[in-house]
Amino acid sequence: MKKEYLLAICLLSMAVANAQDITDALRYSSDEIQGTARFRGLSGAFGALGGDMSAVNINPAGSAVFNTSHISLSLSNMQTKNETQFYNGLASSKNRTIDLNQTGAAFIFNNRNTNSSWKKFAISVAYDKIQDYDNNWYAIGTNPNNSIDQYFLRYANGLRLDEISALPGETYSEAYSEIGSLYGYGNQQGFLGYESFILEPVDNTDDNTQYTSNIGSGDYYQEYSYASTGYNGKFTVNAATQFGDRVYMGLNLNSHFINFEKSTFLFERNNNQGSTVSQVQFENNLFTTGSGFSFQLGTIVKITEQLRAGFAFNSPTWFNINEETSQYLRTIVDDNGDNASITINPRVINIYPTYRLQTPGRISGSLAYVIGKYGLISFDYSLKDYSNTKFKPTSDLYFREQNDIINNNLTSASTFRIGGEAKINQFSIRGGYRFEESPYKDGTTVGDLTGYSVGLGYNFGNVIKLDVTFDQANQSNNTQLYNVGLTDAANIDARNSNLTFTLSFNM
Repeated sequence: MKKEYLLAICLLSMAVANAQDITDALRYSSDEIQGTARFRGLSGAFGALGGDMSAVNINPAGSAVFNTSHISLSLSNMQTKNETQFYNGLASSKNRTIDLNQTGAAFIFNNRNTNSSWKKFAISVAYDKIQDYDNNWYAIGTNPNNSIDQYFLRYANGLRLDEISALPGETYSEAYSEIGSLYGYGNQQGFLGYESFILEPVDNTDDNTQYTSNIGSGDYYQEYSYASTGYNGKFTVNAATQFGDRVYMGLNLNSHFINFEKSTFLFERNNNQGSTVSQVQFENNLFTTGSGFSFQLGTIVKITEQLRAGFAFNSPTWFNINEETSQYLRTIVDDNGDNASITINPRVINIYPTYRLQTPGRISGSLAYVIGKYGLISFDYSLKDYSNTKFKPTSDLYFREQNDIINNNLTSASTFRIGGEAKINQFSIRGGYRFEESPYKDGTTVGDLTGYSVGLGYNFGNVIKLDVTFDQANQSNNTQLYNVGLTDAANIDARNSNLTFTLSFNM
């Protein structure tokens, strides 16, 4: 690839960047229950408890609950199983990853002035994976309604033919890159459709702006695969204190980082009457990196020796995000009775300007009842308004349109978590349940999430602890194959299972 073409793509305006939409906004606004095995064993219902490194991720006051300095390290084995239905086709896929998803340390400093109400101070640092993007699913079926030609027609109609076609002597790479730098992503899609013979201009003149399809109407056999990798991680610096015997307060400063890669591939075949194009293979790749900042404030109050209450505020996260895309298209065309293969592989990476994303904040309240040395029960409630997600700058026309789509489709979502722990000598037995409402107003584009957890812990003399937890969550969603044209959705029933081990040390 020629360097000047790559540089030209880098200068694309925000209005033509393709990948920023409601799907991306929701992806980076959502978080999962990650963290220590004890935290996951209670399904994350830790807001009023503290005394766990991942509890600090929920309520910053939790680090001041530690009596001694503490270190923990967690390893998780996650399996995702997707059952997909697309028209008359059913498909199943699995994905498994093993990862270090949490590590952190809290350092406790007791106040030697016994007359002071400030009993102790805590400083902690921690890494938590708040979302795992490793996933794959596969859809297969016969579509009686739409072909991929609708995708290219939607982009091409209204564009001049000389703005979506190669000049004499230009290679596909040169033309694709030049069109992107001059006119943008939409024209690149029109270029792919025209040069692959999917599109036919009504008039074969430079100023033509209307196109028809060389794929005839009827049924279309389609296979669609989705594969993604990456993570959304958070590095936290925490400070907390204990005031008197009953009040804990804390602050988190969080540095966020995103690494996300996605690849989709569509195969379509038809033998419809009037079709000049009988097969299409269309690949799209996206690579995203990002960094962000957020803060949290929290408090825990011992109402009685047994009853505790917690409150926490999570600020919005302010992200700066960079994206790169690449594409590949191949068609089989009937050339006077012979099948000809047309391959358009530009070998060009589109690099887009950095954009900003503000994800919604969250408030949470918690109650816990501690039964001495015998166990506890805990309940957490949190609320996040996903419609407050915003692409920035809001002065950009494209981003204003996307923000309107977000505001019209997303809503406030509540999360309920309940967990319990029973202690028998050096053993701890745990269980939990969680329910998360859909962030969509329709409740079906992404459905409600339900999950449960069971866990076991062993205390090696108050110095070393080993915990293990199994948790599972189920959620259904309807995922469109493309945002334009071929917007038919695959129904996906996803089940995520995790086995987490945590080794922790009191110092």
